[in-house]
Amino acid sequence: MKKIGLLLLLPVLVLAGCKNKKGQEVIEPAAPVAFQAPAVVSWAKNAVIYEVNIRQYTKEGTFNAFADHLPRLKELGVDILWLMPVQPISYKNRKGTLGSYYAVKDYQKVNPEFGTMKDFKDLVDKAHSMGFKVILDWVANHTGWDNWLIVEHGEWYTQVNDSIVAPVAEWTDVADLNYEQPGLRHYMIESMKYWVKNANIDGYRCDVASMVPTDFWEQARMALDSIKPVFMLAEAWEPELTAGAFDACYAWDLLHTMNDIAAGKKTAAALPAYFRKTDSLYAPRTILMNFLTNHDENSWNGTINERYGDLQKAFAVLTYTVPGMPLVYSGQEVGLNHRLEFFEKDEIKWVGNSPLTTFYTQLDKLKHENQALYAGIDAGKMNILNHTAPESVFAFTRTKGNNQLLVMLNLSRKTVQFKLDQPLTDSYADAFTGQAVKPVSPLTLKAGEYRLWVKK
Repeated sequence: MKKIGLLLLLPVLVLAGCKNKKGQEVIEPAAPVAFQAPAVVSWAKNAVIYEVNIRQYTKEGTFNAFADHLPRLKELGVDILWLMPVQPISYKNRKGTLGSYYAVKDYQKVNPEFGTMKDFKDLVDKAHSMGFKVILDWVANHTGWDNWLIVEHGEWYTQVNDSIVAPVAEWTDVADLNYEQPGLRHYMIESMKYWVKNANIDGYRCDVASMVPTDFWEQARMALDSIKPVFMLAEAWEPELTAGAFDACYAWDLLHTMNDIAAGKKTAAALPAYFRKTDSLYAPRTILMNFLTNHDENSWNGTINERYGDLQKAFAVLTYTVPGMPLVYSGQEVGLNHRLEFFEKDEIKWVGNSPLTTFYTQLDKLKHENQALYAGIDAGKMNILNHTAPESVFAFTRTKGNNQLLVMLNLSRKTVQFKLDQPLTDSYADAFTGQAVKPVSPLTLKAGEYRLWVKK
């Protein structure tokens, strides 16, 4: 990937200041200092991230009930637990019965529907004891309408004609924050530090990160890293965010391209251009999060079954084997085929012995054991292979040192026979079974079929 400059001049907030006439703390920026992007934590390079929807995960919808699933998730092989926001949800202008996780009422408390602060800390401690990392969803761009900040610090909000406004017209349940206010920056950074210091979380997934100034995230990153090295994921794709503040961002374009291919609007031939684009845009340290679904996609745009149908396993293999970090959303590992209600209680129906559980367990193991599939600065080189059926089949290798994987995916709904431009002369084994395979030419793949081979 093309290198992007990592040194920036950044004003650092002084954490102690004088008071104004209203008794509010005034924060003055210090002289600019050189900011250098920190190294990505070593445990992220071959990690699988798992998004946890606490409300819908169990009948109880609590931290303690979710904790009972940790042994199952350990067996599944995921590494980073991303918890959707755990703070209390505002009542004013609430949508639905229970409201949106992203309408935060108080940044330094937990939602009593989920449990207590002690329950949350116990969950983090238990997860850590089992080898998981835990990151928390953080909503910095806006608050709920009855967040105490609106009363105490109305000047920290975006106002039009002296009235606080929503960040987007349709987001009627939240009020937009104004990051030109230094006092807001200080409060928000201190609140982010609070969860690292008091609950020992390992980082954040930051909601609509591109709607908050990049220099704020850089300030926050320095403050958090002064406590412990953290992992930061932006719900955004803008390259400047990953030049310093964030380690990872959303592979939105890949999701949209995969959706279009599955819907017949595009073909597999669209994928090489996507990877050429990301190669030119992002610094080598950047980890792109690849996903088929998440809380937004599931609730608003359709289930994996609705969008991908019988191609879903091929696209899942794609998200695990191209450069980046794969995401698994709550229930994806058992074939959740239901659009979860966003503002209501809508419990996930867990089913036992799903073949998809075995499938994702195998993919997680593959991600851990093959250096060629590492992400970011440690990533194995990707080489896209030319062949005679580019509109149906996407084929590539990932190579690092002596470790090489060959991936061939039929992303069409027809059987395809094709020949690679460069015949396969090496010996391979099936990545899932370990059995030796003998490449033939031409190769044949049925609709949605894939080959994942490890070079011997």
